[in-house]
Amino acid sequence: MKFLHTSDWHVGKVLKGHSRLDEQRAALGEIVQVARNHEVDAVIIAGDLYESSAPTADAQQLVVQTLLALKRTGAEVLAIAGNHDHPPTFDAYRQLMACAGITMVGNARTAADGGSVDFTARSTGEPVTVAMLPFLSQRYAVRAADLVTKTPAESSAAYDQLVRDLLSALTAGFRDDAVNLVTAHLTVVGGKFGGGERTVQSIFEYWVPANAFPPDAHYIALGHLHRRQSLPAPCPVHYCGSPIALDFGEQDNPSMVLVVEAKVGMPARIAAEVPISSGRRLRTVCGTVDELAQRAGAFGDDYLRVLVREATRAGLREDVQKLLPNALEVRIAPEFAAPVNIARPSTPVDGVERSPLELLHEYCVDRKLVDERVEALFVRLHDQVTAGDG
Repeated sequence: MKFLHTSDWHVGKVLKGHSRLDEQRAALGEIVQVARNHEVDAVIIAGDLYESSAPTADAQQLVVQTLLALKRTGAEVLAIAGNHDHPPTFDAYRQLMACAGITMVGNARTAADGGSVDFTARSTGEPVTVAMLPFLSQRYAVRAADLVTKTPAESSAAYDQLVRDLLSALTAGFRDDAVNLVTAHLTVVGGKFGGGERTVQSIFEYWVPANAFPPDAHYIALGHLHRRQSLPAPCPVHYCGSPIALDFGEQDNPSMVLVVEAKVGMPARIAAEVPISSGRRLRTVCGTVDELAQRAGAFGDDYLRVLVREATRAGLREDVQKLLPNALEVRIAPEFAAPVNIARPSTPVDGVERSPLELLHEYCVDRKLVDERVEALFVRLHDQVTAGDG
């Protein structure tokens, strides 16, 4: 049988004030087409369908439309909540989505209560069991009192043990004559961050080793780390990554979904790593303003993070964004950044009191920010404030 593994859609993501919804609509459309072209028996979405636990109506509409479109391909559709999703909302719509043939799991459930799903592969007639473990917050594994009394290593062990116990219970019904799959949203020891994850929910206390998964599983479909990767384990353990680069830290990550083949008695194999190309490229560029102007035509419609190799000055950001309208972030390259003086004298070393304008001028000279427009604006604002006081 064949299934499609995808995760970390983050629908509703806004990058530096720019909506990614149109890109995501196109990318999810590609995923539906992949499911249709490969005639997969199931689509597994391993968490973080949304960027926010309170998604906009447009984001919700896109996700629902995509889930329904995936179901219309004839595939079983199974989705778990990630750390960005709102588990109670997933569970609130669980029965309604079930009417459309879509399985959603928000909070961890027992196998009997829907934490494990059985179906028959339409292409081969093989029985399939999928154990579904959504993101599990550490607070469910370690009580508040334990955070005070236990060491970080002990807290981490408690989280690890809870995940193991849940997986053991969810996979207790795995059979020798079925294809046994697990999907989970978590961090596995040895996994590499994609660059856009919430660090606080990817730290060591939330990690589990790859041997936490049962060796009789044919495939482990993971979400949470946005980089495509496989991890050594007694069974195949894979992250598929995100279908678009979500932040500049992910600009070099290939965007894809996985088409997986599995059969009874054999470990699953990756049949295809299918590229998803709809997301706009994120790119970091570096140079002086003149150098950037000369290269502007080569950047196309890429979203840009710009490192300017010049000392800062008033209006520099505006100049760069006028040249490069897709520059979402403009920074001074570290080697050109003005040094930060931590300790400064609290009283004038020469004993002479300085006016506010003189103090501003000294500050600007010290930071290499001298610009007569800034000082003129300061004088105007200072006059308004002092006149108001009078």
